[in-house]
Amino acid sequence: MEPLLSPRFMQDRHQHRIEHMATLRQRMQSHAAQTLSAEEEHDLLHMREEEKIARDVYLQLGERWGLRPFVNISGAEQAHMDAMAALLAHYNLPDPAADLPVGRFRTPDFQALHDQLLARGLRSELDAIQVGLLIEELDIFDLVAARSRTRQPEILAVYEDLERGSRNHLRAFYRHLQQHRGEYVPQYMSLSDFEAVAWSERESC
Repeated sequence: MEPLLSPRFMQDRHQHRIEHMATLRQRMQSHAAQTLSAEEEHDLLHMREEEKIARDVYLQLGERWGLRPFVNISGAEQAHMDAMAALLAHYNLPDPAADLPVGRFRTPDFQALHDQLLARGLRSELDAIQVGLLIEELDIFDLVAARSRTRQPEILAVYEDLERGSRNHLRAFYRHLQQHRGEYVPQYMSLSDFEAVAWSERESC
């Protein structure tokens, strides 16, 4: 088990996320909610549950293995969930993740995906890191697709913000993969796109 992050570091990260979320909410409120297409609505609901998968799996793998990326990134994924919840509220859409405990999902496909990823990540530390990479890769892939299907500025701002965060998370997991001398084959991104993210510098978000 890795050394725990300092309480001061965790407090600073938490405060940063609160302030960042407040900025996102202000951006949303500066735009009147427009009528969304069926695709845009589907994407908002989908990304809310997908971010919950990331948070829930990371919380459970962090508890099992104590690896720093899971402990730190699970908090960031909560912020991602909060951002998507704010968008759903902005557009008066139902929240598919409301009042659900860790590990529970209303959509059967998401429940199955969560269970599959968690089971794999509980096998070993290396498997857990590979699950983290897979989740972040999937997040990036789906966010890019969702971003191409909307022109709403407040939705684009959130998607772009989440995408930057997911790229940072992928970098963090990839560094740990190198430390474990492990390998990973991208499932959703091309190898060149994956490596371009994995080896690039951390972004501000």
